[in-house]
Amino acid sequence: MTLTFHWFLSTSGDSRGIIGGGHGAEKSGTSRELSHSYLKQLALAAETNGFESVLTPTGTWCEDAWITDASLIEATKRLKFLVALRPGQIGPTLSAQMASTFQRLSGNRLLINVVTGGEDAEQRAFGDFLNKEERYARTGEFLDIVSRLWRGETVTHHGEHLQVEQASLAHPPEIIPEILFGGSSPAAGEVAARYADTYLTWGETPDQVAQKINWINELAAQRGRELRHGIRFHVITRDTSEEAWVVAEKLISGVTPEQVAKAQAGFATSKSEGQRRMAELHSKGRAFTSGSTARDLEVYPNVWAGVGLLRGGAGTALVGSHEEVADRIEEYAALGLDQFVLSGYPNLEEAFHFGEGVIPELLRRGVDIKNQESRVLEPVG
Repeated sequence: MTLTFHWFLSTSGDSRGIIGGGHGAEKSGTSRELSHSYLKQLALAAETNGFESVLTPTGTWCEDAWITDASLIEATKRLKFLVALRPGQIGPTLSAQMASTFQRLSGNRLLINVVTGGEDAEQRAFGDFLNKEERYARTGEFLDIVSRLWRGETVTHHGEHLQVEQASLAHPPEIIPEILFGGSSPAAGEVAARYADTYLTWGETPDQVAQKINWINELAAQRGRELRHGIRFHVITRDTSEEAWVVAEKLISGVTPEQVAKAQAGFATSKSEGQRRMAELHSKGRAFTSGSTARDLEVYPNVWAGVGLLRGGAGTALVGSHEEVADRIEEYAALGLDQFVLSGYPNLEEAFHFGEGVIPELLRRGVDIKNQESRVLEPVG
């Protein structure tokens, strides 16, 4: 198995502390304000360290992913762009056209992260008043239309949520963008099994992840399909375990129980099953007190739920020495995961900590890693 690593393009700013918010909670914690110059640095750091792509988020709390990534095509040579998009904000024909144009202008460097949307309030801010089940049904229709257009078909579709007549693309993409799709609810599983190329889960314990992989694989097999699997983690990796946990401790050193309680109250309004599962990992924030340490939130060896105290969505981090983080990656890979979408605080520095520490350690062990053919085998430190 060849492992593929992706990094994160923090289009809401960056920080040496946890950037909170999302999934019902207010944004907090940004200390490095967004600039195009900084985004270029992040993209180049990801490219330099051999990451396959940068995940570029979508939501009211960040910049538009399409425009941001298009602005970085000329600043990079090989790096791909994992654009997060929400079906329903833009019609399927225009979405298919935008993706095709991006593929052509970038030299086929587009990947798609489909985000159905789990927060009713945020969806309404974008003019979307469907409930969660209806949104997943629409996502299925959207992906059916878009994938057929990318294949060069002329599409007429009269569905419950979307309608197009005689839709086609003047220039279908030479390479159809890979679709990464996540979700933990039954409705999400049905859509993933039918349309995703890669099923993406947030970082949970290995036994929980194994259950989700088996669930999706069974659904996909019923439709005669096989999916790849990926996982979303933050990462704190240093030369020694002690150094890494010192960084984790610093991330929560100024956090108060009141801040955690406020964030958790926001998360409690989320309709996302994935967010509910993240909250369970850190006991919905109730386990955090003024005397809590970073180690108190270690839910599995080197798997830390501290990020999820304040940040909605992906709320776990791999924390440890380069060797320990490599151990965990190999453990998760053994479950059938071959794609790892990572980030850190701050993203610029952590891209190098991982790229110069963990990747050489994995290569030394004989792990096959995409885009690492010419890298040295010995980790720094």
